[in-house]
Amino acid sequence: MRSSLKLLFLMVLLIPFSSTLAQDSPPAEATEEPIVYRAEGPDATQVALVEVASGFQRPLLITHAGDGSGRLFVVEQGGKIWILNADGVRLPTPFLDIGGKLSPEVHGGGYTERGLLGLAFHPNFAENGQFFVNYTNVSGATVVSRYQVSMDDPNLADPNSEEILMVIQQPFDNHNGGHIAFGPDGYLYIAVGDGGSANDPQGHGQNLRTLLGTILRIDVDNTGDARYGIPEDNPFVTDDMALDEIWAYGLRNPWRFSFDRVTGDMYIADVGQDRYEEVNFQPAGEGGYNYGWNSYEGSYGFAVSTPPSNMVWPIAEYNHDMGCSITGGYVYRGQLLPDLEGVYFYSDWCSGIIWATYRNLEGEWQNQLFMRSGQQVASFGEDENGELYIVSYNGTILRFEPAQ
Repeated sequence: MRSSLKLLFLMVLLIPFSSTLAQDSPPAEATEEPIVYRAEGPDATQVALVEVASGFQRPLLITHAGDGSGRLFVVEQGGKIWILNADGVRLPTPFLDIGGKLSPEVHGGGYTERGLLGLAFHPNFAENGQFFVNYTNVSGATVVSRYQVSMDDPNLADPNSEEILMVIQQPFDNHNGGHIAFGPDGYLYIAVGDGGSANDPQGHGQNLRTLLGTILRIDVDNTGDARYGIPEDNPFVTDDMALDEIWAYGLRNPWRFSFDRVTGDMYIADVGQDRYEEVNFQPAGEGGYNYGWNSYEGSYGFAVSTPPSNMVWPIAEYNHDMGCSITGGYVYRGQLLPDLEGVYFYSDWCSGIIWATYRNLEGEWQNQLFMRSGQQVASFGEDENGELYIVSYNGTILRFEPAQ
């Protein structure tokens, strides 16, 4: 999301972008070789967006618990988490409501980038009942907390079980990031924006001494005497000039990242400043990447004309003729639409365009305008089977299904 929405321009044809470079669920067990490279892009005429639920208030995320229940969990910005049961019916009582803990402007009815922004279930949720949330508190700080499901009802969380793991002070009211997800390695990854305002005025993007402008990676199980542990293979644990939690940096406002559930590769959508929106790629298990902000915006110079020597270039980008704020998605690994396998989908908050990004047989990234959804896409989501959903900020949930 952006701090302000720009007037949409007339849509123009998308120019494919190729990079020079050549997980919200752990990788699934594959019975055959997964599709990673494709001879051609997916066929949008074979896909329909079908509404499966509606009536939510400013929904920002849909995810699953990985517990075999078939339930889906819908996060509302105002602090409520709702359950859609295996039949797609919304249960009458929220799974959790933390509205009273949130920044007051979240309840004011106007545009804000604060609120309940992220939800992730522990990989062993079926056994330990633990889940994690990311929200901005009454003072505007980012909070990452652990909660426990109720002992008496699997469809209710224990509202008194909060254990705060991390509090990150935010100098401005936008660019909070907010997405959290467990990687294939069992560690919790946390997206944190650059602190807000515009142009990264405090220089957080290229500063390894701050948690702002990063993806963090922490161990929520082996904590010792601390609130969380640091994985010993985090890229900066031996660097006295960097914070141990940092996994990747040089990000402005990462609005949704995900892991390919088959390969473990990581995709990060980063919201741009004035001109370009970008998708970044990280091969499975490789940390320490610098994605360039605020030296660069996408593949274009911003604060400087020469990129940092260790900058990793985006695999896809688009300019603001096509929208105003990127929403990251997932690599499709479901069963309903085999033609989509191995394709990463993402969208734009303003224009509702959905793009498809994939690698051709030569390993070059291709970017294809897939469809115009007509939705204000706040997020994508997966169910336990890898089927793909989009969350529209107007209150509806839609699923990718075969066209009739």
